[in-house]
Amino acid sequence: MTPDAIRIVSQLRQDFYSLFATAIGVPVRISGKSYISNSAIASWVDDQQRLNYLNIYPYLAPDKFIPERPFILRIAINKSAGRFTRAKQGEICKGLNQDWDFELTLLPEELLDFLPWIVGLVNSHNRGGQPFVEEPPHPMSLQVANVGLWKNAWTQKANFVATHYKSVAPDGFISDYSLERIN
Repeated sequence: MTPDAIRIVSQLRQDFYSLFATAIGVPVRISGKSYISNSAIASWVDDQQRLNYLNIYPYLAPDKFIPERPFILRIAINKSAGRFTRAKQGEICKGLNQDWDFELTLLPEELLDFLPWIVGLVNSHNRGGQPFVEEPPHPMSLQVANVGLWKNAWTQKANFVATHYKSVAPDGFISDYSLERIN
């Protein structure tokens, strides 16, 4: 990533995690590493004493080789929880929350707008998966898993930018793996 992209994602991550910790209503721990990268993650223990986590990372980002690459972020909640670090020592925890996970792919300028929506989604699952019907702050498309649960969503703008970039990528090809793990 370019130094500017690194600075932006670090600042957005710090702002989002701080506001999330205030809004969620339970103690939130912000630590320095996740399975995806060396980036900070926010974790908390829910009402059922399950460890949950949230990670914000670049889905696509400009770098020194392709500076025109778009900047798209992803919020992952409990994604690949089996690879997560252990709970804080002394914290009552019955294990990782593997009952649900969710990813939202969006543009950096949309991130903070989604804070109340993400808090509502997390609180909905904390209350036993009560229906969550809050309108998102930006139009998005939900991808529903075969069990009828949301697993993945893209804002319309992020989807447009990524689709357009894939169609005009400088090398003509971008693998799904490289899109997922650019960091």
